[in-house]
Amino acid sequence: MAAYGLYTHIQSNKRRSIALLIGLFLLVYILVYAGALAAESLSYQASLEYLLRRAWLDFLAAAPWATVGTAVWIVIAYYFHQSMIDAITGGEEVTRQEQPRLYNLLENLCISRGITMPKLKVMESDALNAFASGMNEKQYSITVTTGLLERLDDPEVEAVLGHELTHIRNGDVRMMVIAVIIAGAIGFFAELFFRLWFNTGFGMGRRSSSSEDRGRGGNAIAIVIAVALIVLAWLLSVMIRFALSRSRELLADAGSVELTKNPDAMISALRKIEGRGEIERATSAIMEMCVDNPREGFADLFATHPSVDARVAALIKFAGGHDPGPIALPPPGEAPEPGGPWGAGAGHAADQSGAPVPGYSAAPGKPFLPERPPVELGGEPPDAGRPGPWGGSR
Repeated sequence: MAAYGLYTHIQSNKRRSIALLIGLFLLVYILVYAGALAAESLSYQASLEYLLRRAWLDFLAAAPWATVGTAVWIVIAYYFHQSMIDAITGGEEVTRQEQPRLYNLLENLCISRGITMPKLKVMESDALNAFASGMNEKQYSITVTTGLLERLDDPEVEAVLGHELTHIRNGDVRMMVIAVIIAGAIGFFAELFFRLWFNTGFGMGRRSSSSEDRGRGGNAIAIVIAVALIVLAWLLSVMIRFALSRSRELLADAGSVELTKNPDAMISALRKIEGRGEIERATSAIMEMCVDNPREGFADLFATHPSVDARVAALIKFAGGHDPGPIALPPPGEAPEPGGPWGAGAGHAADQSGAPVPGYSAAPGKPFLPERPPVELGGEPPDAGRPGPWGGSR
């Protein structure tokens, strides 16, 4: 069913996300069946039909345990995922007193839409990036890097906060966390299986058949089927997770524009973040939740985000923004070069020839102001006693 408009797109994506997550649970069961088939094949010689039948019976016995194990995995991640993220990134919660600029921008966005304000965290990093995390209103948080705060202006920071707030509004954060948890479980059990298999020396058929109805000759084919199922489950889990992330970034950009009414700020923020978002100590799962993930996938198959060019093009087409093109920024910690569109360096006023104007100075980023006011209140006018054009004063 086609979706028209932002809100119907949100609802459509929510339905797709639920379907994808159900698919991820099915992949867990496929993995369990593949493990059962491999275990049977490594135990004794038998025909393929017999091994498939025995593996199915083993799967039916193991499925409840697999369901419970997956549920326990999710419960642990539900309560402790934020602590694990903070331990990896070093993010620390901040208050209005510590970060008044950032806090006020986020608070204003939340008030404008009646949204419960998430926790606000800052992590020390020169990277330009931010991400949202959490599973419910009590856990939701937005983490911003110090590099982003230093190098983006207020409208751009507001656009980034609006982007992450949209992820929270749309339920993207919860869905992404669950998807990462299940995909992590699939990857863990797949790796566990291969390690056990390699450690056993690829042994199979160690016990001879004690029953004539088992037959022989199906072990090698069964092993190939089991390995193919495990690899397929892992690849599909990764691709589904990445597709889930890609489809939501465009909606989050649109949601930010809806909140801020400023598409140009979102575009310029993306241009500044472009190529500068790599958080060195962040895992791939954390990078998938960021505004931009510079870690490219193979032939775009495993890319978690659309390209910045594609996102900017969507904003221009649907929100009427303007693209300034790639934006050059000085290296972290280096002050911008003096000079501007009017030829004045930071902190100095200049005349048309570029020479400093005596008596005028300003701090960087401040307007030009004279050192003294033109009129001293309470003092005598500078031209007192001089007759005017119509004679002396009365």
